[in-house]
Amino acid sequence: MRNDRGKTNNTLTRLLSSMIMGLMTINTVTLADSSRPKLVVGIIIDQLRTDYLEYLREYYGDKGFNRLIGNGLYLPDLDFRALVRDPATATALLYTGNYPAINGIPAASLYDHQSGRALPALNDPATIGNFTNATLSPASLRLSTIADELAIDGGGLGLVYAVAADAQQSIVMAGHAGNCALWLDQNTGNWCSTTYYRDFPQNISRRNHKQPLSHRVDTISWRPALPLNRYPGIPGRKLNYPFTYTYPSNDKAVYERFAVSPPGNAEVTDVAIDCIDALSLGHRSDAIDMLNVAYSLAPCRDIKDGDYRLELEDAYIRLDAQIARLLEAIDRKTGLDNTLIFVSSTGYYNDATPDDPKYRIPSGDISLKRIESLLNSFLSAKYGNGDYVEGIHRSQIYLNATLTDRKGLDLKTVRDEAREFVIKMSGIASARTLYDLLSDTSAEAEAVRLTIDPKTSGDILLTFTPGWNVIDDQTYPTTVTPVRESVVLTPAIIYYPVITPRTISETIDATAIAPTVTSILHIRSPNGAQQRPLKY
Repeated sequence: MRNDRGKTNNTLTRLLSSMIMGLMTINTVTLADSSRPKLVVGIIIDQLRTDYLEYLREYYGDKGFNRLIGNGLYLPDLDFRALVRDPATATALLYTGNYPAINGIPAASLYDHQSGRALPALNDPATIGNFTNATLSPASLRLSTIADELAIDGGGLGLVYAVAADAQQSIVMAGHAGNCALWLDQNTGNWCSTTYYRDFPQNISRRNHKQPLSHRVDTISWRPALPLNRYPGIPGRKLNYPFTYTYPSNDKAVYERFAVSPPGNAEVTDVAIDCIDALSLGHRSDAIDMLNVAYSLAPCRDIKDGDYRLELEDAYIRLDAQIARLLEAIDRKTGLDNTLIFVSSTGYYNDATPDDPKYRIPSGDISLKRIESLLNSFLSAKYGNGDYVEGIHRSQIYLNATLTDRKGLDLKTVRDEAREFVIKMSGIASARTLYDLLSDTSAEAEAVRLTIDPKTSGDILLTFTPGWNVIDDQTYPTTVTPVRESVVLTPAIIYYPVITPRTISETIDATAIAPTVTSILHIRSPNGAQQRPLKY
């Protein structure tokens, strides 16, 4: 009897051991899931256009854009729906999967009632800068992002970094849970961050000390990469004058100009590759790492004759080479077979330059300071002297609610009368209050509704007549913005071995990018994502 009981116990022991080993094996398989990548790379390219991307494909190599388009899910018509006009707003939409009205980033800068001036959307006085005086954090970003959900999935063990010339774009890409957002300080040229993030890579500190951009910028120039006769569609008058742009350190705007230039894109690639190598991204056995990189294809503003086509084509060809460099570094360190890459435009194109008067295109100038002055005079004549307009920012008029309350006025009535007054001004195409937008069912009103945040929007929202020049002369230096509302197609690409290479020609909502990326990763979508993932 004793022997039988002993055999039974041994059998139970072996069975339990087998079950435990099986559970351990299942857990190991889950951690080393071969269907999930080791590294995710997000690449956002400000103002990337589908027509130029495709027009220049024969001028690219086979390791950059062509490699991604030919082996990935190519979306040539990505619709942002909202009226995005800057990298931070567009990137927040892409990474949260929701519109500016909900995600908290309706514009790169927002009017601050307390100071009476515009501040960065991610301004956060509770933080301090690392190699910068800027005080920024993702606290104002109200939703989780792709990066946040990936960090949560890995239990905080995966590394999440972002590299961009633009500070707020970098912070949005790194998200709330990232390790570090790196950007180029436009006052010093240092690569910097915010103390909101717990890490600051030693390799970046060394870079700032040993090879600072401030010591190199004078030696950097931008010239054509190809003989001029090789650029397609360029008029003959441009082919005799090769451009040269330099970045003298005594120029107060030197780092701002550098940041949106091809040499600036090369600098971003250098730092991104440095992070891949120094941080061993893609080499954690139990979590997925993420690297986010931002580039710019904004039209060159240094052009004298307004014809930027040559520079723009060169910028695309040069960026293709930078994408190839980045992909080769990833392949060398982690392997492209182990990497999910998504690329997206920011969904807009700021090609507005004043037309030469000789072409006699209908135009005019409209001054924000004059709008404020005339509206104050009108309301003062009606209700008594006072500064009824608190400020105008981003084509939004902010009325002085404290003054109207002190005078016992109904703010809605004042708002309606102000709207009716300004709509009669030349150069203003429309003037709406938030309540007007809520009751307007037109497609134009819907685009505005998706863009504005009711918590930070002005009392009256203006749109200006195309062809006119909006002069912001309220602060120094004065800026002139020509109004142009032409729509261009903007693309996205998702690259990963499990994806069957193909082109989806129909229009795709930009908010579908985030849930599609997270679906491929088998993780949760960001908490505010609006769309179902695309079928891949």
